[in-house]
Amino acid sequence: MRFALMTEPQQGLTYEEILAAARTAEEAGIEGFFRSDHFSSFPGASGLPTTDAWTTLAGLARETSRIRLGVLVSPVTFRIPGSFAKVIQTADEMSGGRIEAGFGAGWNDEEHAQLGIPFPPIDERYDMLEEELTIIHGLWTEPDGWGFSGRHWQVRDTRRHGEIARGGRRHPHILVGGAGKRRLARLVARFADEFNLNSAAPDAAAEAFERIRDACREVGRDPDELVYSAMTGVLVAETATELGDRVSQLLEAIGSKDDAQQWLAARRSRWVMGTPDEAWERVRSMEAAGAQRIMLQDMLPRDLDQIRLIGRIFA
Repeated sequence: MRFALMTEPQQGLTYEEILAAARTAEEAGIEGFFRSDHFSSFPGASGLPTTDAWTTLAGLARETSRIRLGVLVSPVTFRIPGSFAKVIQTADEMSGGRIEAGFGAGWNDEEHAQLGIPFPPIDERYDMLEEELTIIHGLWTEPDGWGFSGRHWQVRDTRRHGEIARGGRRHPHILVGGAGKRRLARLVARFADEFNLNSAAPDAAAEAFERIRDACREVGRDPDELVYSAMTGVLVAETATELGDRVSQLLEAIGSKDDAQQWLAARRSRWVMGTPDEAWERVRSMEAAGAQRIMLQDMLPRDLDQIRLIGRIFA
């Protein structure tokens, strides 16, 4: 099993705080550091400062040396595919080939409204996502002169501007994230290197992964070419007492008035949670469901001691 740390910097983290978390994860031996792509602060207090995902990732590319870096996931509504391909390519070069790019349809209509970003219905966003993946994958893999004409975007007479492959790769690692339903599964099968499932119980994970495998077979692709990963919340501690303290800190951070024990009970089946042995029980259940990598969603990213513990448990 492989592990990456997933953070939510829209909780008001500054770049320096994001950098501290990434460097701590690197020092702890964790394979990858991911961040969300949001402009509105949540969960918890609204109106906190937020940062741009890809700008901060470019900074991390120069201020870390080994850890893989990614965004999980970038909504299709935020960026134009052609220029976005260049952003990812540039960050990948800056990192020495450590970038992993996640793509999705987006969901938070409020943050779109706050910045004047159009937020069309879900079916249209999926149409856009298909065009985005077609264009970015095509710009990275098709020969000079390739073109594409879609409803939302058109490209013509493209130029690859030199090879961007590093370490034998044709392009930066492509992740597509979501629930893995039929339409998304087809996009994963056509374009992705990895499918990332949103937080789910092991039974749901097994079903989603099988839908992806079926979609690969339908297009004549070997399902084993893909990486199958899942994102799940993480909250770990050396002792039950320390875990209780972290639960209290997390509830305060997200502005929840829930009872700590009830909150824990509601997430036991979905989160990697508890003492090291308890956390590994959850990981093994996800591994049995077919997960090959787990993105550990850390809702206390300023707690560097927890990141160090995650490294001791899983790295």
